[in-house]
Amino acid sequence: MSQHPPSWTFLRGLIITVPWLLYLLLVDVWISMLLPLAIFLPRWVYDASSCLAFTVWAWIQLIFESLNGARIEISGDSLPNAESAIVVANHVAWSDFYLIQAMARRSGMLGYCRYFAKSQLKAVPFLGWGLWAMGMPMVSRNWVKDQAELDRVFSGIVNHRFPTWLISFSEATRFTHKKFAESQVWCKKTDRPQPKNLLYPRTKGFIATVQHLRKAPHVKAVYDFAIAYQCDGVFLDAPCMWDTLSVPSLSTRHRYKFHVHARRFSLETLPESDEDLAQWLEQRWVEKGEWLESLKQTWATTGSS
Repeated sequence: MSQHPPSWTFLRGLIITVPWLLYLLLVDVWISMLLPLAIFLPRWVYDASSCLAFTVWAWIQLIFESLNGARIEISGDSLPNAESAIVVANHVAWSDFYLIQAMARRSGMLGYCRYFAKSQLKAVPFLGWGLWAMGMPMVSRNWVKDQAELDRVFSGIVNHRFPTWLISFSEATRFTHKKFAESQVWCKKTDRPQPKNLLYPRTKGFIATVQHLRKAPHVKAVYDFAIAYQCDGVFLDAPCMWDTLSVPSLSTRHRYKFHVHARRFSLETLPESDEDLAQWLEQRWVEKGEWLESLKQTWATTGSS
């Protein structure tokens, strides 16, 4: 699809998204104003910010699925309602968020989604402050420097039993063919298995998350999501951010396919040591890659329509 849509599509996108963006700004202001209260009323602030977050995410989900006609196919394990969990997923495009949030909404956890975000956002007035107040982990990907931030987020989940889907894209970057080639070289050099259609996962953040949240009795599982796209026969071809917000009939006229495959693993079944946890995540990525390859072949035989 062209990155420069016709003028009517651009105008349509503005009409749809400007009200949502204005509301997003207003919500960020409201949540930022709650930040000082978090010291005294942590659970109340968390619940209030989660309710506000639900309205923001439900609105943008409505734009993507209802107004712009994205049909999200879901397969795999059935997820319990209102269960707190650690969520890991591959990262392809902006639209990954829609697929994850579609799963969260079906499980009654949309308002409780918390994503690992870049630490630089802390300096952004209202937006960054709002994310911080909500309990989003603001990290630099240097797990030594991030220890205090992780302790802040994990302590809230453990001590106050905050309901949460704590979500991370374990590859730490979006999939591209160039990055895939670089991952192949690294895996060959270090004698690691290269997952198909995926980048090799970063394990330190996953290990830190699991080891901390084992102490939270209400966090019951790890969810592994495999995210896939196709457009006109091209596998892992996802729409850009603006197209998800502006272009109608994404799954019919423009023939985009959206699919998320879920696997649920009870947290108590995961290995104890850091080394074994790293191997556990590596094996999930190998299996996820095989599943993606199978889906790729299925879509190739059924056609792009």
